[in-house]
Amino acid sequence: MSDTDRSLEDAVLELLDRRAPGASVCPSDVARAVHRSDDDGWRELMEPVRRAAARLAARGQVEITQRGTPVDPARARGPIRIRRPSR
Repeated sequence: MSDTDRSLEDAVLELLDRRAPGASVCPSDVARAVHRSDDDGWRELMEPVRRAAARLAARGQVEITQRGTPVDPARARGPIRIRRPSR
C-alpha cells in the first residue's frame, strides 16, 4: 500500500472521529484534507479516496452510503458518503 493510500485511509478515520456519531464525510473532504493545497489537485484523489473507503469498508471500519443507505462499494455509482458502521 502506498503512502498516499495510507494517508487517505487515515484521513477518512480522522475526519469521522471529529464528527458526531452517525455523521458522514464526503470523499471530497478527505481528498482536500490530504491534498492540503489551495489548487484543485485534490480532484485527482477522488477515485483513490473511493478505493480507500472500500478497503476500510471491507475491514468493517466504515460503510459507504448513497442517500443514507449502505451500498456495496463495488456497485456504487455517483455520489457517496462515508460513515462509521451503524450497529
